[in-house]
Amino acid sequence: MDVVVLNKVIEQNAVVVTRELEWLNLVIETQLALHFHQETPYQSIAELPVPNIAHEEGYYAEFLQKNQLNPAERLVLILALVPHIKPAVLDILMTKNTHYDRRYSEFGGLFLEGHSGLIPTAETALFILAGDDLGKRLSYHYIFSPNHILTSSQIIKGVGQKKGMPRLSGTWLVANEYVEPLISGEPYHPSYSEDFPAQLITTNMEWDDIIVSKKTAESLLEIQQWVEYGDILMHDLGLSKLLKPGYKSLFYGPPGTGKTMTAALLGKSTNRPVYKLDLSMVVSKYIGETEKNLAKVFDQAEKYNWILFFDEADSLFGKRTQVTSANDRYGNQEIGYLLQRIEDFPGVVILASNLKENIDDAFTRRFQSMVAFRMPNAEERFQLWQQSFSAKLPLDPAIDLRDIAEKYALAGGVMINVVRKATLRAVTQQQQTISQKELETAIQQELQKEGIILNG
Repeated sequence: MDVVVLNKVIEQNAVVVTRELEWLNLVIETQLALHFHQETPYQSIAELPVPNIAHEEGYYAEFLQKNQLNPAERLVLILALVPHIKPAVLDILMTKNTHYDRRYSEFGGLFLEGHSGLIPTAETALFILAGDDLGKRLSYHYIFSPNHILTSSQIIKGVGQKKGMPRLSGTWLVANEYVEPLISGEPYHPSYSEDFPAQLITTNMEWDDIIVSKKTAESLLEIQQWVEYGDILMHDLGLSKLLKPGYKSLFYGPPGTGKTMTAALLGKSTNRPVYKLDLSMVVSKYIGETEKNLAKVFDQAEKYNWILFFDEADSLFGKRTQVTSANDRYGNQEIGYLLQRIEDFPGVVILASNLKENIDDAFTRRFQSMVAFRMPNAEERFQLWQQSFSAKLPLDPAIDLRDIAEKYALAGGVMINVVRKATLRAVTQQQQTISQKELETAIQQELQKEGIILNG
């Protein structure tokens, strides 16, 4: 999102959220006054004016309008957002009962390590809505049912309750992934971690920047078309009874031929985030952690329409050998779970391998396409060299690029490394162009990395 647009959205949201917070604060003060029989001009919180959002703009107002949230639902939503944006609003509910030297149990709420304020629970929400009026409390229970939009969509998660504890005693918080969208309209992108072994990948490249064969281009177009029209096939045309959900594709070819970059381009062109799974972190040494961590990735991917990209897939989906230990091939249980989640995933899954033959035949039958990424030929290398260097620091015009392209059989990824090295050297030496010597020196260094040494 453009910075100017983002700032405008935040300003619009700030107006709406500020008014909702002021309203919530007044509701809490009034409910406390009524509860303790203190002086107040109101007989009920229903007499308090509800902020009018009919003509408001911004993501937060749009969310309220789109889901047609009533005043009670709006109050519990802003309550669940308070710890993320203004926890001091709930300080008044931390008051102690002087007779018993403890907090009032009817206020609900929890204290969690790392947060100095009160974390609301559904019990807190019910007190704010209904005080100690049991009839009203029961009438609001529908908001906290698993079928309500706020909980069924997991916008608010009631978590933290221990086994055997009352159902409404868990934390009542807007889930982390919804905080940024509600405040700024920006999509949620979870951070790469041991608990979430997936990383968002992006690219500044465009389709014109890559050179692939006609057959590969057609296969990539089919994936784009599935993203755009897959729902029509599955639902509008009723083919969900015959077709398995989603689209699975294998990208195969030597390292550096553009598999990862193309996956990122597919996401960019279809407006879908692409998350790359780190297979070295996928299988945990702790029993049960693997499936839990994978479940987080797949659940989020399904909810937000991500494209999942598994690099070096043959390390998990390669041809099976005889199992001789519990840890062979990362463990068949983990592989089986991952295969099933991929099989059932309704979105796009891309697996990358250096060799198609490395992938187990039993799994390749599940692919809707197998896309070859081969080493570029001399003509393609020539085109790549032509478009790779900066116009502000070009190659020496005397360099015969066709000769370079014929002489050195390099993958696109290696060529990009050459461009980096040669350009950096020219900049540090304050040169106006990149000489042939610098270009070929950088090429030789990259080839040596690959274990290739050329004579002469």
